[in-house]
Amino acid sequence: MKLPNRLKAGDTVGLIAPASPPNPANLEKGIAFIESLGLNVKIGEHSNDRYGYLAGTDANRLTELHEMFRDPRIAGIICMCGGYGTARIADKIDYQLIAANPKVFWGYSDITFLHTAFQQCSDMVTFHGPMVSSDIGEAEFDPLSRQMFNQLFEPTKILYSEEIAPLEVIAEGEAQGELTGGNLSLLCSTLGTPYEIETAGKLLLIEDIDEEPYRIDGMLNQLRLAGKLEQAAGIVVGDFKNAVPKKRKNALTLEQVLNDYLADLGIPVVKGFRIGHCQPHVAVPLGVQANLSSSGKTLAIEPGVR
Repeated sequence: MKLPNRLKAGDTVGLIAPASPPNPANLEKGIAFIESLGLNVKIGEHSNDRYGYLAGTDANRLTELHEMFRDPRIAGIICMCGGYGTARIADKIDYQLIAANPKVFWGYSDITFLHTAFQQCSDMVTFHGPMVSSDIGEAEFDPLSRQMFNQLFEPTKILYSEEIAPLEVIAEGEAQGELTGGNLSLLCSTLGTPYEIETAGKLLLIEDIDEEPYRIDGMLNQLRLAGKLEQAAGIVVGDFKNAVPKKRKNALTLEQVLNDYLADLGIPVVKGFRIGHCQPHVAVPLGVQANLSSSGKTLAIEPGVR
């Protein structure tokens, strides 16, 4: 995997909205934080566009993405928000352009589709981390979430332990492999496409928001039937915000669903990582080597920049 160059003070980062439109008030606050890191900001030309629930037409969002990677003055790209829409442009992206211009690319949630596509089609490390409008610009932005941006300026190994938050072992073991994954519903949406998530020998990260346990059940079953769970070297269970039964009587809990699908795979599975739609949100590079240990309840991740 290609590591992007580290950022340095004075660099310019591009802010884009490849999915849904950002909240304007939150965006202003988020930009101020990015600038406080010593970075300059270039806002994508079409980021204020609106096309229903999308931040502009597919053509304009695609053009904006290409322009940010093509422009040598842009050292990194940070997504403003997720929502919906990145999969709509995936088959039109110039992946050779992306591969020829590896840069810091940062986001999560709906951006998961791009993370997966860039890893598989451009062989590029990307970052699963909080975004400018939907996270940084909110009223509460945790100090640890802020601190995680430091890994963009200096190659930094991340050691996630219970010093951050309690972790629970679903299945014992230790495994090493490339860290991949992200939002569970987006990972499922890659199945059967040219950008289908590859999990063989890798550590699979999963997280989601506002999905009831029966919905998570269905998504995990889809990954199971596709062989994606049993092929993985280990599974990192991130945050599943608001994963509580609402519509169904006698519903299974999230814990029951996770245990049903993940406890007997014969690979290490640890849950409780504050990665996802949560605060703090620990940002991690995807596409780098990592080690998951149930005995130490740790996730050790190699640096994502060079």
